[in-house]
Amino acid sequence: MEKLEEHIAHLARVVDDLSDVVARQETEIGQLKRRVALLLQREAERESLSSAAEVIGDERPPHY
Repeated sequence: MEKLEEHIAHLARVVDDLSDVVARQETEIGQLKRRVALLLQREAERESLSSAAEVIGDERPPHY
């Protein structure tokens, strides 16, 4: 019986440790998602600003 109690106590500690890890990862994932969204927004803005200067299709450059 004592061996089972020790085993249960060990498992309870492992579960608590894993719960802490999952909570920490959840916070980190949320931060990373916000950063990625910000980077995607910045890149979309950069592309929209630079797309006006690109030569599209069969347009000739101004020096012709």
